[in-house]
Amino acid sequence: MAKQKEEKTNVMRILEQKGIPFTPHTYPHEEGVAVDGASVARSLGQDPECVFKTLVARGASKAIYVFDIPVEDTLDLKKAAKAVGEKSIAMLHQKELLPLTGYVHGGCSPVGMKKQYPTVFHETAEIIDTIMVSAGKIGYQVQLTPADLIALVGGTTADVTVE
Repeated sequence: MAKQKEEKTNVMRILEQKGIPFTPHTYPHEEGVAVDGASVARSLGQDPECVFKTLVARGASKAIYVFDIPVEDTLDLKKAAKAVGEKSIAMLHQKELLPLTGYVHGGCSPVGMKKQYPTVFHETAEIIDTIMVSAGKIGYQVQLTPADLIALVGGTTADVTVE
């Protein structure tokens, strides 16, 4: 198990390269099997409000957008579309995720995608001390300050979840 702790993902390498302090975390998982975010938060002993999932959507204009929201919340497509100035948005089909982002379902991170897409974090990211997101691989998470993460990806914040 100690060897697994030493493994670095591209997300971790990017954070180190940019001099952004972070804490890596690992959680038990079956290879290739996505785990729901609430289970990840529980297994890491973290508040689900501070563990964010990364969702990728396509706007009516065909542009790609990234939304990071607390793992137990649901993305409100109307609010999300308004936040990015689109008429409407739809979730990306799972088969499109890897070719567009370089990440698999359950291991998608806002950091280190093949291309930096416009990224919106739920507004609660502004009031929490630390945020945890996928480290780009199932079984790995990184914890850092929301301000560092938002600045790194050039993100914005908005209310984008279902009430």
